[in-house]
Amino acid sequence: MNKLTFKHTKRLCYSGYVVQAIVNNFVPLLFVFFHEHYNISLIKITFIVTFNFMIQLFIDLASAMFVDRIGYKISVMLSNLLCAAGMILLTILPELTRDPFVGILIAVSVYAIGGGLLEVIINPIIESCPSDNKEAAMSILHSFYSWGCVAVILFSTIFFKLAGIERWKQITILWTIVPLINLIMFPLVPVAAAAGKRDKSMRPSVLIRSKGFLMMLIMMLAAGASEMTVSQWVSAFAETGLNVSKTVGDIAGTMFFALLFGLSRTIYGRLGSRLDLLRSMRVCSFVCIGSYLLIALSPSPVLALIGCGLCGFSVGIFWPGTVSLTAKRYVSGGTLVFSLLAFAGDVGCTAGPTLAGAAAAATGDRLGIGIGSAAVFPMLMAVCVLVLCKRK
Repeated sequence: MNKLTFKHTKRLCYSGYVVQAIVNNFVPLLFVFFHEHYNISLIKITFIVTFNFMIQLFIDLASAMFVDRIGYKISVMLSNLLCAAGMILLTILPELTRDPFVGILIAVSVYAIGGGLLEVIINPIIESCPSDNKEAAMSILHSFYSWGCVAVILFSTIFFKLAGIERWKQITILWTIVPLINLIMFPLVPVAAAAGKRDKSMRPSVLIRSKGFLMMLIMMLAAGASEMTVSQWVSAFAETGLNVSKTVGDIAGTMFFALLFGLSRTIYGRLGSRLDLLRSMRVCSFVCIGSYLLIALSPSPVLALIGCGLCGFSVGIFWPGTVSLTAKRYVSGGTLVFSLLAFAGDVGCTAGPTLAGAAAAATGDRLGIGIGSAAVFPMLMAVCVLVLCKRK
């Protein structure tokens, strides 16, 4: 067997983001089923999303204290193990607990710990790998989250159509194969010593007092919220708000979003050296605002679904673009910088879907209005990018 190289390390990092896509996007496909089968209210369904990212928020902050001590290989193995375990528990605990909702939350907490840890450590690992264009490499990495979303939605939808959604536990077990392969392979690949290394003078208080870094944290919050609001709610929105079947909703809504989401990141990954990152983010922020308004206000289901796709394409550059901008400016920050970025991003991932769900519940379960209320986040991104463009 040939010696494994950094090329294999990158591939496993890409696979790690597919695992992220699985744990963040598979359960939302089951929201309506959980609502009807387990009699879980819409506000509790909303809390599943909130709880997932609340756990990831805690791990984002805590990881800065232990990842450097135990090492990146052990951390990435642990994260994949927890993701697989959480998915397996999801198929078991709802029937074992008196309240199925409690069982779901326990399973979500396990895979959320793994997902949060993955999010923190994959970025510095890929950043430390030899590359001619770090921004493009980061965009390609994050595109695999998008393609993972496409795979999760496509294969899960086909399975539900052929076997019936009542057999969701079987495909849940099948999705655990991806983190288990990562668990086996990651100890065999090289990880650069620079991953996670930081200047000891770069303390959290120093970063937080930096206006430039605070701007990056705000952008990460806006990126997470802009991306996750539509990603988490589009399936339920299409099924209940647009009165289309679950199959049509998942393919024309959720998968369309994920497909253009991945296409956006792949295009920038391939053409990033020819494009100005800030200008690209500025254009995309305004397109994203328009897509949110189209989803919320369009009287036509077709136009609303087109809005979902436009949202996916425009929001794709936000997260990896902000990470690249920050990594370039704070090269001595190490794990701490990536941990704080992940924390801010997950605050957004929590705030966006939660705001949308609460607004929908307050307006008689009108998910279109709920999603439209979250347009404040791409607006926030637009303001931050305009400020950075002016400074530049």
